[in-house]
Amino acid sequence: MKKSSLYLLPLSAAAIMSAVSCASGSSSYMGGEVTGVGGTVWAEPTPYGMVLVSRGSMEVGLQKPDSVWNLPESARGISVDAFWMDETEITNSKYKQFVFWVRDSIIRERLADPAYGGNEEFKIEEDKEGNPINPYLNWNKPIPWRTASEDEQRAIESVYRTNPITGKRELDPEQLNYRYEVYNHTEAAKRKNRLDARRRIYNTDIPTPTDLPIISKDTAYVDDEGQIVRRTITRGLTGDFDFLNTYIVNVYPDTTAWINDFDNAYNEPYVRLYFSHAGYNEYPVVGVSWEQANAFCNWRTDYLRRSIGREGVYVEPYRLPTEAEWEFAARTGVNDNKYPWEGDLPLSEDRGCFYANFKPAEGNYVRDGQLITARVGTYTPNDFGLFDMAGNVSEWTSTAYTESVSKLTNDINPEYRYDAAIEDPYKMKRKIVRGGSWKDVAHNIRSDIRMWEYQNEQRSYIGFRCVRTQIGFAKGNKQ
Repeated sequence: MKKSSLYLLPLSAAAIMSAVSCASGSSSYMGGEVTGVGGTVWAEPTPYGMVLVSRGSMEVGLQKPDSVWNLPESARGISVDAFWMDETEITNSKYKQFVFWVRDSIIRERLADPAYGGNEEFKIEEDKEGNPINPYLNWNKPIPWRTASEDEQRAIESVYRTNPITGKRELDPEQLNYRYEVYNHTEAAKRKNRLDARRRIYNTDIPTPTDLPIISKDTAYVDDEGQIVRRTITRGLTGDFDFLNTYIVNVYPDTTAWINDFDNAYNEPYVRLYFSHAGYNEYPVVGVSWEQANAFCNWRTDYLRRSIGREGVYVEPYRLPTEAEWEFAARTGVNDNKYPWEGDLPLSEDRGCFYANFKPAEGNYVRDGQLITARVGTYTPNDFGLFDMAGNVSEWTSTAYTESVSKLTNDINPEYRYDAAIEDPYKMKRKIVRGGSWKDVAHNIRSDIRMWEYQNEQRSYIGFRCVRTQIGFAKGNKQ
């Protein structure tokens, strides 16, 4: 081990020269110059099924007034950092993987429950040295679908039900609840929420506050009747855990949206088949609320972390895109683009082919080749390589809606976040959706206009896709 005399005071000039020469083998002290601290960098691979949207700037919103639809000019300049974005909307197949994971986690939990035989191999409660740890499910232990004992079979069958009308065995959607926790880094970072009152206000002319900051914390639990109970607690800040919010979300899509969204229409086949039939696997999932979409993003992040299997590796989370990110990606960072393509029409004038799945004429949904949703990737992608950024299904963003949202957000990575409490008025639970859908006319699939929906609504024409902030530097777009 090299010794350093740099900390022995006082030092003579000769001692200083000696100390420098002793450190000559270390780049950190080479010549007494500051050279920086190195580190090991994990090379993050390209996320599966995603494309990179490089950082850039543009004018979002309408470039000029739309007198026909009574929309004012609203263009303003913004800049966003680089991010990965799903090249297609999340499909039924991918969302089913989430649903089946929740199903299998419930089964594993019950297989370890003494009431169903108590097989300890399905839950890990000790580390390799035999020390107790927080229990977690053992996903390396396969579920004995075909070789289950009587008790194990009861555990497996407990997540299914018999349809009282058809007599068929089917998943019980009411049991498919996903619990997760989210640490609110933004609120935790605000000066006003620091426990040390001396660090909340830097202005020395103002007295140091003596009261505790007031925070709101979301919690959730399942009561004795199996119902999800959500609460928002408002109290004085006591520590970091007050920024940890707990959510329990039922993850099964609302397949009845196909009937509830359209009065006096025969859409029963979609209720029975759209999510469950393999023929629709590569179609965008619908009937998923903003809350369910967020739960999917959290699960997808944890699923990636487990697959990496390395301690101390930071994984940038999957999330819903901000409204600004979504619009920048859809319009490929080009101010003049109203759509994900050049021009003001949703079809090629010379070839007569459509660029998107929408409602071309009153009562004529099939002119573009589709009736309802289309298989993802059916139409040509935009210049960023993103499919269906107009039409097919509208897409949830993370951004909360208010009439003045554009005036509330910054021009760098704009985002307006509002986590509505259960007690809040319903109008405060609106979230922005973008892109329009298969049921919308050409104007409403434009990329430069915003629409909204309530965060707990499940529609047959709203889906989503995920993004992840890119770690590191990206070549910026030049406008």
